Amino acid sequence: MKHYYLTPILQAIFFLTPAISRAAIPVAYTINTETGRAAISPYIYGTNSWDTDRGENFTARRIGGNRLTGYNWETNYSNAGNDWYHHSDLYLAWDLPVAERLIPGRVLTRFHDDCLAAGQLSVITLQMAGYVAADDDGAVSEAQTAPSVRWKQAVFAKPGPFCEPAGSPDTSDDVVYMDECVNFLVSRYGSAATPTGVKCYSLDNEPALWDSTHPRIHPANLTCNELLTRTIALAGAVKDVDPEALVFGPVLYGFYAYRCLQEAPDWETLQNGYFWFLDYYLDELQAASITAGRRLVDVLDVHWYPEAIGDGIRITETCETYSRANAEARMQAPRSLWDPDYVEDSWIGQWFSQYLPILPPLQNSIASYYPGTKLAVTEYSYGAADHVSGGIAQADVLGLFGRYGLYLATYWHLGGERDYVSAAFQLYRNYDGAGSTFGDTKVQSVLSDKVNSSIYASTFAADGGELHIIVLNKNFDESIQGVFAIASPRRYSSGRVWAFDAASAELVETAAVGAIVDNSFTYDIPPLTACHLVLEGDCPPGDLTGDCRVDAADLQILCDQWLDASGCPGVTCADLDGDDQINLVDFLLLAKDWLAQ
Repeated sequence: MKHYYLTPILQAIFFLTPAISRAAIPVAYTINTETGRAAISPYIYGTNSWDTDRGENFTARRIGGNRLTGYNWETNYSNAGNDWYHHSDLYLAWDLPVAERLIPGRVLTRFHDDCLAAGQLSVITLQMAGYVAADDDGAVSEAQTAPSVRWKQAVFAKPGPFCEPAGSPDTSDDVVYMDECVNFLVSRYGSAATPTGVKCYSLDNEPALWDSTHPRIHPANLTCNELLTRTIALAGAVKDVDPEALVFGPVLYGFYAYRCLQEAPDWETLQNGYFWFLDYYLDELQAASITAGRRLVDVLDVHWYPEAIGDGIRITETCETYSRANAEARMQAPRSLWDPDYVEDSWIGQWFSQYLPILPPLQNSIASYYPGTKLAVTEYSYGAADHVSGGIAQADVLGLFGRYGLYLATYWHLGGERDYVSAAFQLYRNYDGAGSTFGDTKVQSVLSDKVNSSIYASTFAADGGELHIIVLNKNFDESIQGVFAIASPRRYSSGRVWAFDAASAELVETAAVGAIVDNSFTYDIPPLTACHLVLEGDCPPGDLTGDCRVDAADLQILCDQWLDASGCPGVTCADLDGDDQINLVDFLLLAKDWLAQ
């Protein structure tokens, strides 16, 4: 028997060629523009205080994070906590002119001014842990843990009148009042009900971790009772000043805080019958709101950094290079938000799988214990912002946030370049470089292969002529042969496509959609590609009412015009064949359109 050996070059050709020549993966995509229609909140396309908008066309910004827990609005001092030697300084104001750094609230007004100029919703963090930085004198020692001269007490409600004019607080005392901060912002910008007012206030940041991130402020483990007491008091203080403002809480860092508030000392005695801590939190707020005669917290606010593992490394870890296993795990990780069939490789998936996927139980908790509460994810990242897998995961998540009705989401950048995450935002918010966006109304979209692909579809409520489709190919090697079938009263005739892929994070217009026959077409999606398809559609000729349907109402118009010798006053003319007559031929054409639906 002969043995054949391949040279290294021939081996490379041999092993690469099958990946290139493999048959495409067939995936069926079905869209129904009349089913599952619901508004997509514009605020899911948000970020956390990025310095420059690079074409992402963000809709919301949040000023938050660990730095804000110790922020003193009267002087703009803040404390880094365990992130940087418990350092108190003017870090949040470093890029302001020196003369402005100590102006009360200047960090907040600069932030809100920037949001207003960009047409963005702003979310401002208020301090709830008990103390804020009193100086910019550097590191705070353990011996200087609050209360000490290095801190000022953060009091939620001022017992007397606010200082006049607003924005001139007494900086000589040992107290900083949170409702006075809200009053200052209302005095400057108007209430939340006005076009320029601050709409959203967040109740601090990741309280379950205060004892580890800010042990100089709150060294003791947070209890459930303490968090609820502080939440109710601060939320009430905000609503006293601005009843129309939306209050966000509890701003939990992740799953273990959702479950048991990071093993809060009193959780075991309080968990009777509750699925997790969030049930207790919402139930207590519902009761407190009834007692107060007003809603206290409007938005359930959580953070979500997936714990999924790729090649032994968590997918959110920043790396110089990304292995294929890590990238594949990253692109599958969004399924832990919604897919009960997905088994996440993580400690959550191993030990607490009953809580996954995570979005349904969050929404069930709201529906069961505090109905009407909105849902926000004010920090999240899937890592690899500079890799195509990070871009595809980000595009997937934005689609899911729209599909599952989140009110607001703000991405947190973990560092490094962000070209691909930027491309994912642009895919929805600026796909053609001219500010064109994904639709504002979701419609039903399903597919036959949720491992290799994802799909999201939308129209615009005001004008449904365009159908927008985001479709992803998460496979490294194989193209997807997409077979699209659209159920809609509109007839789609053409489609343009913009995409990014593994070769480049730049969004470019690519091959157009080919022939669309009876609202069906095929389209090939290359490996590791995210596409935005924009289909143009028209109402059928027999639609005389303008609702894009052909039904008895249209028949009535045709009959009325047939019998009325005066022609077609005030409505679409029923002369469907264009012969300047309304007769049996027009009736037959309308009937054909009716039956075609």
